[in-house]
Amino acid sequence: MEMENSILECLKDIPFMKVNILRDFDSSPFYRPGLVLKIANPSTSGRLIVCELKNNGQPRLARSAVDQLLRYVQNIPQAYPVFVAPYISPRSAKICREQGVGYIDLAGNCRLTFDNIYILKEGKENPYNVKRNLRSLFSPKAERILRVLLSSPNTEWKTKELAETAQVSLGQVSNVKKLLADREWIDPSDFRLKEPGQLLEEWSIAYRSDRNKRIDYYSFEKVNELESSIAEKCEDMGITYAMTSFSAAARRIPMVRYQRAAVYISNDAERLVEILGLKKVTSGANLSIWTPYDNGVFLGTEEVEGTRLVSAVQSYLDLKGDRGRGEEAAAALLEGVIKKLW
Repeated sequence: MEMENSILECLKDIPFMKVNILRDFDSSPFYRPGLVLKIANPSTSGRLIVCELKNNGQPRLARSAVDQLLRYVQNIPQAYPVFVAPYISPRSAKICREQGVGYIDLAGNCRLTFDNIYILKEGKENPYNVKRNLRSLFSPKAERILRVLLSSPNTEWKTKELAETAQVSLGQVSNVKKLLADREWIDPSDFRLKEPGQLLEEWSIAYRSDRNKRIDYYSFEKVNELESSIAEKCEDMGITYAMTSFSAAARRIPMVRYQRAAVYISNDAERLVEILGLKKVTSGANLSIWTPYDNGVFLGTEEVEGTRLVSAVQSYLDLKGDRGRGEEAAAALLEGVIKKLW
């Protein structure tokens, strides 16, 4: 009923148009559309609006619905196909436009073009914007899988192998595969990424670095000396660590300049602080110690110049959350390192 109301709402602003719902319309024993409307206006009295209703408007399902609609209406004169879903992503809308299919979402955004009618409504905030699916795709366990995929996008992963590498369950891998396939970001037959750039961009928008516990410190050592001391002590004490943000980017992109080190520490942070003689401060810090919200941040670490760094993808995410120079460094890292992996 909600989808039906959205369709009628999009059409009601045209005063000369009469709309009737055909409840019993049936022209095929193999397929029954979600809703059929009969439109009467000055130019025609027999136009049919054939709607396919879906609970998910992501690209894979939109493409399937569009194909189904086009097959159905090809033998029905005066039929105009329309795809309807709670939320229709920009890519799904593009699929509809390219195939000459109209679309409507539950917020009232729509594009309908037939006869002498052209209706375009966009920009309405959509409360159905797949927030639940996004939370699933960018949950801590799912992010582990994304880190692995984005760091080696051309690898043909098997489910078990990917689960072991990302340190998650087989069920988690299957769930992420479905979510990525719905967006057409991977080939459904394997785990090779088709759109790594789009995936990373969406993730960077959703990513919240404030989930990490961050404490700022001051040391009398220079930043590069401090980073070396941290690396040496962590190795000696068996502490899992990895430099991030500018500390990681600068070792991959020499043009990056910074005055504060940043490091993830998984355990014994207080002991490390005591040994290094660090002073906790609220301003003037030259070191930030981050306790990770999930140890997945350590996936794909590598050693550069004797110091362990988070993956380029993780460093990019942490930099993107740092407005101004952080975003500039993230862009340099993306162009100079990450895109070369793709």
